[in-house]
Amino acid sequence: MNTTEELTEVVLPGKVEPEGLQVRHGAVPAPGPGQVVVRMEATGVSFAEQQMRRGRYYDQPPFPFVPGYDLVGTVQAAGEGVGTDLVGTRVAALTKTGGWASHVLVDAADTVPVPEGVGAAEAEAMVVNGATAWQMLHRKARVRAGQTVLVLGANGGVGSVLVELARVAGVKVIGTASVRHHDALRERGVTPVDYRAGDVAAQVRALAPGGVDAVFDHVGGRGVVDSWRLLAPGGALVSYGTASTLDDEGSKQWPVLKIIARVWVWNTLPNGRRAYFYNLWAGKALAKDRFRARLRADLTEVFAALQRGDVTARIAARLPLARAAEAVRLAESRTVSGKVVLTA
Repeated sequence: MNTTEELTEVVLPGKVEPEGLQVRHGAVPAPGPGQVVVRMEATGVSFAEQQMRRGRYYDQPPFPFVPGYDLVGTVQAAGEGVGTDLVGTRVAALTKTGGWASHVLVDAADTVPVPEGVGAAEAEAMVVNGATAWQMLHRKARVRAGQTVLVLGANGGVGSVLVELARVAGVKVIGTASVRHHDALRERGVTPVDYRAGDVAAQVRALAPGGVDAVFDHVGGRGVVDSWRLLAPGGALVSYGTASTLDDEGSKQWPVLKIIARVWVWNTLPNGRRAYFYNLWAGKALAKDRFRARLRADLTEVFAALQRGDVTARIAARLPLARAAEAVRLAESRTVSGKVVLTA
């Protein structure tokens, strides 16, 4: 490892405006047994960080901490028990926190190879968004060709990948978005619905009178009931967020717990419909090896789809790590389409 290098990381000190983020410098960490040091090339601003700075993410650590849900970079050093062939390779990793740093300690078993020819920023745009979309489509809803699904926020980070993966699977997609994104959605084969134009459920029923085979809902709140009611017999609701409560006060756990309770009740009903509250991290604590194998397999599928051109890495902006505050402002402005990427 180059000992002249310095660690740079962005710290979230508490519930602050983006300008309250702090840049801290220190020594590059040394890898312990089973660990690698990844020199970050790209990390991103996810919805999770927008929740965390408000203290609204379900299981965020105590302040202060370094945010950063995922990253892509090159393995710079390997600890005891890690094959030296990993050094110098480009990898992706899910971190939940810690990614907004020039050098990040990661368990070697949590790294996923990035294929040759895929850029760091392009791969980064697919890590959390791509893994989430793939697992919800194929492991939860288990979509099949010819089905019709509803994607809320079809132009968002996860939604845009969901749309493309669904179309590749031969699935018809109805997607909610503001009007300015409708032409882009139509170009991708999506039937757009304006979520600002009144009763979304009524608009969807007009397009799919018999209901839809799956709904992917990141909004949560009361609207999740409408999502459930839009399902056709045998359909699946996949709830994966609580965006509607982003600026609420009070318990950050309560909105999630309410959805989990509803999901439990709905799954007891004898109507053939299914409901899930999807959590990307589910199973890691109890079955770490299985979790890692599943993530590696699914992210490898996503990267292969990216290489084939089946999905597109939508990058809204690339900003250096030191401009994290500006990046967060941009991501939260809802004026951009695609991932805001931070670079080393």
